[in-house]
Amino acid sequence: MFRLVVSLSVFLAGSCTLFAQNDIDPTQPLSLEQCVLYAQSHNIQVKQSDLNLQLQNANYLQAKANVLPSLNANASHSYNYGRSIDPFTNQFTTNQVISDNFSLSGNLVLFSGFQNFNTILQNNYNYLAGKYDLEKMKNDIALNVATAYLQVLFNEELVKIAQAQLDITQLQVDRTKKLVDAGSLPKGSLLDIQSQYSTEEVSVVNAQNQLDIAKLTLQQLLELQTPVTIVHPDLSAPTGNLLGTPPAQIYSIAVSNMPEIKSSEFKLLSAQKGVKLAYGGIYPRLTLSGSYGSFYSSSNKELVGLPLITGYDTAGVTTAGDFVLVPTYNYNYQTKTFKDQMDQNLNKSIGLFLTVPLFNRYQNKTNISKSRINVLNAELSLQLAKNQLQKSIQQAYADASAAYKKYNASLSAVDAANESFKYTEQRFNVNLINSFDYNNAKNKLIKAQSDLLQAKYDYIFKVKILDFYQGKPLTL
Repeated sequence: MFRLVVSLSVFLAGSCTLFAQNDIDPTQPLSLEQCVLYAQSHNIQVKQSDLNLQLQNANYLQAKANVLPSLNANASHSYNYGRSIDPFTNQFTTNQVISDNFSLSGNLVLFSGFQNFNTILQNNYNYLAGKYDLEKMKNDIALNVATAYLQVLFNEELVKIAQAQLDITQLQVDRTKKLVDAGSLPKGSLLDIQSQYSTEEVSVVNAQNQLDIAKLTLQQLLELQTPVTIVHPDLSAPTGNLLGTPPAQIYSIAVSNMPEIKSSEFKLLSAQKGVKLAYGGIYPRLTLSGSYGSFYSSSNKELVGLPLITGYDTAGVTTAGDFVLVPTYNYNYQTKTFKDQMDQNLNKSIGLFLTVPLFNRYQNKTNISKSRINVLNAELSLQLAKNQLQKSIQQAYADASAAYKKYNASLSAVDAANESFKYTEQRFNVNLINSFDYNNAKNKLIKAQSDLLQAKYDYIFKVKILDFYQGKPLTL
């Protein structure tokens, strides 16, 4: 009953996921969750991994079927001409012989060193490892989509900042032009502001180009032929340090959940079963075989009716001088009917066949050595996966911590640059400073705003990666 409930739950969960994927309309604005689901269901690499999983499942099912007996039906119809062996009499004949053979044969492996049993377990472990490889592929796609999604949001805000600064400069260009026309400022001040406007106009174009590239990257990850539109979540500025869980605790959670670790563990179990499978080759093999069949031959004839006297031959002379006449007979033979022959020629066999490996050019010994090496390699692969996971978590935590510090520093830098620019703008408006000082203060503000925006998204993404390692969904 428990297995039935579990199977039903898995089926319903898969159905809900499939429905969610099929219900996504890529022509409408997509959230991060929708982008991840759509990419996972349409990405070519994910589809290839799913096909490989289906092949491994087929191998697993075949391994289970190999314990069943085999049954084969055989039939043949042949014509023999010239000198050949009569299949009925087993004698040479020069007559044409027509023969049919029908049989059923089967065999069952009774013992083979538990190779069939170990093959089933090994293929099952390979299938489970393939399932986690598929999950690892989906996780990689999810992280790539999240990166591209945040990159689109980042570049959109960058465009807004660049455009806002351009609008401010446009106001200064208009104001300076009026003052120059009125003779209050030299023409050089107008040229400096116009040069700043041109520079910021290029910045807007570059920011828009980066946004287009980010959208194209997200579109390609989703395997779409048309541009993608995304939902803009409320990504408010992060407050407080969100790094409450230390790296060691994150690793202890991730090492028991991450699919790359699970895959390596099942690959190790598969390699260990491979050793037992190789040892099975040195054991005797016992097979039960049987057959049931019959045959028909055109040379299988029978006498029809009584023989007829067709004449007499002289066999000799008696002592009295009389001739001895011996009658000659004509025998009428015809081929037995198909039904009669099939009934009369039935043959059955059953037997046990024992094969004991004595010497096979060291193949079994080599297979055992190779399987042990595979186990050592699988153990190293598992340890490598754990080490890589630990390094990734430590690096992600360090990056998130650095991003948090950079974000706080950028907040202070923006506040300072903003106050400095307001003060500089006021002085510029009353002609106390020149356009060079004004443009310099404005450029510092733009850089501080860009650095803050980059630090904000970098911190958000790094925290999402740490959440991902703890099994939390990728959401914004």
